[in-house]
Amino acid sequence: MGATKYKRVVLKLSGEALAGSDDFGISSEVLHSVAQQIRDVTALGVQMAVVVGGGNIWRGATASAEGMDRAHADYMGMLATVLNALALQDALERAGVVTRVQTSIEMRQVAEPYIRRRAIRHLEKGRVVIFAGGTGNPFFTTDTTAALRAAEIEAEVILMAKSGVDGVYSADPQKVPTATKYETLNFMTVLSLGLGVMDSTATSLCMDNNIPILVFSITEAGNIRRAVLGEAIGTIVRRDE
Repeated sequence: MGATKYKRVVLKLSGEALAGSDDFGISSEVLHSVAQQIRDVTALGVQMAVVVGGGNIWRGATASAEGMDRAHADYMGMLATVLNALALQDALERAGVVTRVQTSIEMRQVAEPYIRRRAIRHLEKGRVVIFAGGTGNPFFTTDTTAALRAAEIEAEVILMAKSGVDGVYSADPQKVPTATKYETLNFMTVLSLGLGVMDSTATSLCMDNNIPILVFSITEAGNIRRAVLGEAIGTIVRRDE
């Protein structure tokens, strides 16, 4: 453990990251890569929880904009995160990593209900815990779930694994080639400039609980390990900069 910067982390995986180069579905190649990276990190003694999104299967905000009731659309999105969580659990266990899925919406045949103390106990035993189902409430994103769960389990950092971007930029680097990449930011700057690291609710929750956010690319193998070792990758958002 002496070689790692963090002892307990929350890894936030977007649904889009799990889709890989496709616009929809789950990439077996990405699942395998993520599972191998998580296995390498847990072998260092790091306790890891994972929050998964569902945008590769269903986007509640998009459906709501097209006329669907927002709460209904968001509940469908929560179910999409469970599909991703179960797929990731399978990949992890095939890689030899003991894993538990906990959902905020009870479905006992496939996952445990979310119980904070049980989740912490799993982590202490070296198991990876995947949090699915969002917060269990509509109108909240999985970014907010990551911030909430990180505060509840007393994680030291949220690792925001992105697909197609390696940090936080002043503008979309795919549209603005001259966009500047930030190495460090504080929460108030992120909120005031609307940089889109997380939604404002999640960012405020991290700021209030002093939980740093490290934004980096998931597409480069080994980046999760580099993140927990404290190497200079991506962009770190924290309160004291």
